[in-house]
Amino acid sequence: MTNGTGAEVVVDLDAIAANTAVLRERVGRPLMAVVKADGYGHGLVPSARAALAGGADQLGVAVLAEALALRAAGVTAPLLAWLNGPGADLAAALAADVEVSVNAGWGLAEVVAAARETGRPARLHLFADTGLSREGATMADWPELVAAAARAQADGDLTVVGLWSHMAHADAPTHPTIGAQVRVFEEAVGIARAAGLTDARRHLANSAATVALPDTWFDMVRPGVAVYGLDPLGGDAADHGLRPAMTVQARVALTKRVPAGAGVSYGHTYTTPAETTLALVPVGYADGVPRAGGNAAPVLAAGAKRTIAGRVCMDQFVLDVGDAAVAPGDQVVLWGPGEGGEPTAQQWADATGTIHYELVTRIGGRFTRCYVGSAGAV
Repeated sequence: MTNGTGAEVVVDLDAIAANTAVLRERVGRPLMAVVKADGYGHGLVPSARAALAGGADQLGVAVLAEALALRAAGVTAPLLAWLNGPGADLAAALAADVEVSVNAGWGLAEVVAAARETGRPARLHLFADTGLSREGATMADWPELVAAAARAQADGDLTVVGLWSHMAHADAPTHPTIGAQVRVFEEAVGIARAAGLTDARRHLANSAATVALPDTWFDMVRPGVAVYGLDPLGGDAADHGLRPAMTVQARVALTKRVPAGAGVSYGHTYTTPAETTLALVPVGYADGVPRAGGNAAPVLAAGAKRTIAGRVCMDQFVLDVGDAAVAPGDQVVLWGPGEGGEPTAQQWADATGTIHYELVTRIGGRFTRCYVGSAGAV
């Protein structure tokens, strides 16, 4: 069933697989493909299967529901879910062979309780806060957490399989925090090794670090947005051998000729400079098209790049196409790989003062997601 607007998010599964293969070959070590947030807006299960087809060794998600959805879909690859608050159903995680992460002693206690309840030892990652001040145990709390985890491992309740942290400034490869975080991470690893956690795999590198910072690769890398072909450094993905997997498009719903001086959309923030044709595109901020795109964001329509005319509305926006031939039903491309003259998600991010991560994860609403390519197809 179509949505009547021709609004589609088209995802190229072969691009996801190819990007994964490029990254995996670059680092020459295990790769965890991050598929949280519905595969960064590309679809959780198809993205996961495509990344595995491209050579990913493991999958990463934020919350347990994402991990259990992958298991329910028949995905059997090693899988980590790391953002677990108090009372998370860790017994379900262990029953589904999902690896979990803890940041603090209370989290470790919940994992031990779940292991004893289910009779299934947990596969555990310990998260060190090396300077992001977000997830993770601080270095003041780390030795106690490590000691407790080592005791639980000796008791047979769990195996510590990962020691990890996250970068604050990997997208600025010369930033002084990078070396500082690597040093703190190595200190944290040393404490864990001294406590007997000798087999845990070290992982620190996100997408930006995977493409730009070999000193952060350790035992495994953990790219997210790069898997989907977006440059984590904010440049051209092709420079890293990557290709954007998402194309966002809709169809013109109405055209009209208007005279010079016509105010367009709410607040008349755009006024036509001459007699012109306006084209109405039936998607808006309810569908994840940023309101900040008004008078700023580029769109491919009627054979050329054009800037949205006036404010983006809840359900629609307007284009001034001049005297170009345009008719209802004609396709409009908001962003895509950029190979056919269409804007890229990076260009949209630059125009709207955000990052492409936000754009691809927010697009949705009345858009229909569809897939091309066969990587990982069942």
